[in-house]
Amino acid sequence: MTAAAKPVPFKRVARPDRIPGRSPRQAIPFLLPGLLVLGALVVYPLLYSMVRSFFDRTGDEFVGLGNYVDLFTDPRTLTAFKNNVIWVVVAPAAVTGLGLILAVLTERIRWATAFRLVLFMPMAISLFASGIIFRLVYEEDPNQGIVNAVAVGVHDMFAAQSSFPGARPRQGAPITATPDGYATNSSFRPGDVVTVPMVGFQPQQLPDTAADAALPAADSDELRGAVWLDVSAGGMAAKTDSGERGLPGVIVEAVADGKVVARTTTGSNGIFTFPDLANRDYALRLPPSNFALPFRGLTWLGPSLITPVIISSWIWIMTGFAITFIAAGLSAIPRDALEAARVDGATEWQVFKRVTVPLLTPVLLVVFVTLVINVLKIFELVFVIAPGSVQEEANVLALQMWQVSFGSGGDQGAGSALAVVLFLLVAPAMLFNIRRFRREQT
Repeated sequence: MTAAAKPVPFKRVARPDRIPGRSPRQAIPFLLPGLLVLGALVVYPLLYSMVRSFFDRTGDEFVGLGNYVDLFTDPRTLTAFKNNVIWVVVAPAAVTGLGLILAVLTERIRWATAFRLVLFMPMAISLFASGIIFRLVYEEDPNQGIVNAVAVGVHDMFAAQSSFPGARPRQGAPITATPDGYATNSSFRPGDVVTVPMVGFQPQQLPDTAADAALPAADSDELRGAVWLDVSAGGMAAKTDSGERGLPGVIVEAVADGKVVARTTTGSNGIFTFPDLANRDYALRLPPSNFALPFRGLTWLGPSLITPVIISSWIWIMTGFAITFIAAGLSAIPRDALEAARVDGATEWQVFKRVTVPLLTPVLLVVFVTLVINVLKIFELVFVIAPGSVQEEANVLALQMWQVSFGSGGDQGAGSALAVVLFLLVAPAMLFNIRRFRREQT
């Protein structure tokens, strides 16, 4: 008779997806404080904003989707939507592309780390402080704005400045402003003397060659005249008083039948002479090049350039972020793949295009999506850089939400609706990034 089989003792088999020695119950006390803070600062405001968006300004009357309808019919909100589209289309792609180029170019230089550190330094400054810096950089006054200072310097290297910027004829003088410069009101013949008193120019800014003003004597064979600065204190208007000086080097043109038939310049005492004119009627004209105001740069903070200016500021700030991530991705690329391509005869451009970029695609995608999320929430740079007079042209959704809720609007119902719309725009990009992170961890 065979012995009875001994019962096999029961053994608990560990589940493969459970880490031995760790229990979800043990993690709850550590996660609970973080969950409470997250719920108080994120979940509750989100749910409250969703509910608040269905009520009116006071929060007492339910208006349904009325706030959302008003958003898409408000011109300011539509401008903000348009600007956000421009931001999303231009800024993330520019930063990602620039970061890729700089990361690849600096990979082989000796001081790559120091170079990347310098480019990353703007990230260490708050966007509010960066906005103040760029507000000064793009200031229209060349004495304050470095961009216009450079532009004026380059312009003046290739274009001559006018001799007497801002000067204009004295009121009552026989000469008026025209599209082609200052022209006389009546015609003159040889033997006449034309007086052109000027104002609007500082006497101390006259060149050293300027002599005391004088009126020429009439000559039957010549058309003569004088251009001088008629600003002496206590003197008579349109008369050459003591202490007044002529404007040397002013171009004067004799015009007949709409054509310039002769041209001359004034002497040190402001006198000009046309010696070889036929005996007929002429109008005299002073071209605008004599009195054109100096080039002062561009109005960077004006309505037409304000959005590109703010985008360029953001690109300068965020390029260091892109370089850091892409450089980390470059360091993880197998060198065997790059060397194999070079051994096969590929040029550096072909290696970059067919090997480096495809292997970096996951990193580039994460950087791009992260920048899109950042762009959709842009607020500080627009608020600080754009002057109040052009903030409407530079408006974005986040700034519009703040203005509607807490600015002059004071309508938290419409502001909450804008916040919900902004959340719905950001959420897909956030979910995309989360899915990619989870996929990479598995």
